[in-house]
Amino acid sequence: MNWGKVFYIFFTLMSLTTSAAFLYENSAVALFIAGSVNIISTLMKIGVRNILSAELLAGSLVADLHLIPAFFALQFYDNYALAVGLVIGAVIANVYTIIVSMIESGKEKADF
Repeated sequence: MNWGKVFYIFFTLMSLTTSAAFLYENSAVALFIAGSVNIISTLMKIGVRNILSAELLAGSLVADLHLIPAFFALQFYDNYALAVGLVIGAVIANVYTIIVSMIESGKEKADF
């Protein structure tokens, strides 16, 4: 088992699920956790040299650039509607990243 890939996929899934958790519980703490986990996931993708690594990093950066402004919109402006809209965008970006990860895993298995 490739433990590096396990942690990589773990943080990718945690990015998705913590963003979805904010949609259930609209709190600044949930949004901060979602953003923090997503930033860790993005940092893990830097330097990866896989078939679709550019697409994975781009999807993760898009989610970061949704979650960070969402946190500021919620914390400093009390704009729940904007925060929720941005988090929905982050969830879409994280779903895209999961799909690309599955495609990449399928391509790796086909190369054997």
